[in-house]
Amino acid sequence: MKKSHHMILTLTLVGVLSSLALAGIYKYTQPMIRENQRRALEEAIFQVLPGTKTFKVIKKDKMIIYQGFDSSGKPVGYAFVGEGPGYQGIIKVMIGVSPDLKKMFAIEILESVETPGLGQKITTPSFRNQFHSLDIYPSVELVKKKPTRSNQIQAITGATISSRAIVDIVNTTVGKVRKVLGK
Repeated sequence: MKKSHHMILTLTLVGVLSSLALAGIYKYTQPMIRENQRRALEEAIFQVLPGTKTFKVIKKDKMIIYQGFDSSGKPVGYAFVGEGPGYQGIIKVMIGVSPDLKKMFAIEILESVETPGLGQKITTPSFRNQFHSLDIYPSVELVKKKPTRSNQIQAITGATISSRAIVDIVNTTVGKVRKVLGK
């Protein structure tokens, strides 16, 4: 009986100490994690809005939109984060568009847990480059063969769900931004 009490007390003590250590590490690392996320977000804004030197944040209707400006103060376009379900989990994408919201400059994948090998091909330059100078009005279309129109991108063979997810995220988020900005 005495031995079982000793084991229970030891396990309880180890559990409490482990919990306190985890809580302390979490509290210590949280500011660094937030700062790294902020830097990654800012870097993504400059990547999807070529020529942008500064940006301002527009918060409207629960959306955060970044308006980019060149060195002379002229608007370059808008950047915003879209997210939606992929094959394995949530995908977050930074989207850069022209000031009239009719042409896309680029996308940058911020978060993705898609299948290694196939689904992760959405992060490769060959897939992302399809979005450069893409017409997004009225919407982006996904095709399985070589695109024939200026608003189409080609799906990744074997990763159609992930490709479709990116197109859906882009179309949905651009639609929301158009409503928010009244364009």
